[in-house]
Amino acid sequence: MSNEQLNLILELPGERIDKALAEVYPDISRSQWQQLIKDGSVTVEGKPVKPSFRLEAVTDIHVVLPEVQETDLVAQEIPLEIVYEDEDFLAINKPAGMVVHPAPGHREGTLVNAVLGYCPELEGVGGERRPGIVHRLDKETSGLILVAKNDRALRHLQRQFKQRTIEKKYLALVEGQIQPPQALIDAPIGRDPNDRKKMAVIRPGSGYRARKAQTEYHLVRNYGDYSLVACFPKTGRTHQIRVHLAFAGYPIAGDRVYGRRKQKLALARHFLHAAALRLKRPADDAPLTLEASLPAELEAVLQELATGDG
Repeated sequence: MSNEQLNLILELPGERIDKALAEVYPDISRSQWQQLIKDGSVTVEGKPVKPSFRLEAVTDIHVVLPEVQETDLVAQEIPLEIVYEDEDFLAINKPAGMVVHPAPGHREGTLVNAVLGYCPELEGVGGERRPGIVHRLDKETSGLILVAKNDRALRHLQRQFKQRTIEKKYLALVEGQIQPPQALIDAPIGRDPNDRKKMAVIRPGSGYRARKAQTEYHLVRNYGDYSLVACFPKTGRTHQIRVHLAFAGYPIAGDRVYGRRKQKLALARHFLHAAALRLKRPADDAPLTLEASLPAELEAVLQELATGDG
């Protein structure tokens, strides 16, 4: 197996190269990036640099990543809630708190570990360390995630995500009585200029890089000081729904990154759940709708709010 090579164009003027690479590829820690830079595995315009090298307005970077050892992937017997399965793919209702794929600090207990324990033949699908994983969910977001069983199905499903033909529905509990009850939030998202670990809505003309992002929402029910909304993201930006709802003035309950650090509700996670997907099956292009019920801890919050509201 040959080393993986990356060609990156970064627009982060003034940022240290080790810090910038750790932000763009968080699966590799900053200290690991520093070592790769010192080893000469990172070059700028064909020349080696130091970890303290400051990026220019536009910096062309070439990276040679060391060969990944297959032993990093460990199959584990971890219970999974399988919502759907056929010869091509699995649909899993991921619990909150489960990381999708192994990374430094999360070598075991991930969705990939669990899937390999359930379906060992998935190892190698896609030729990556994330066998069969079609898309991602944040660690604290629960709900539907698709895992392909073969390369053909992986390409078929990934193409649907890329072309935005898959309909995605999320349920979110937000602070406040949301107004209007139905709207499209159309606001570009990029790295937060004040905190590179976060995302933010970037205003046009600010000079910071951002990508088009759209989220449609519909009010499902008001619960006093909270609103349950169904969200339909039209694009797939990092933390998109969380950022958009907070930008609109209605942060997601339990979200201590984009909402209040001190929460009123007893939630150990943010209230965001990938509830449904509508897609075409890889086998025959037949339309398929998948649904994942709310986990017990989120249902309990709604019941408590309904009692207090009644």
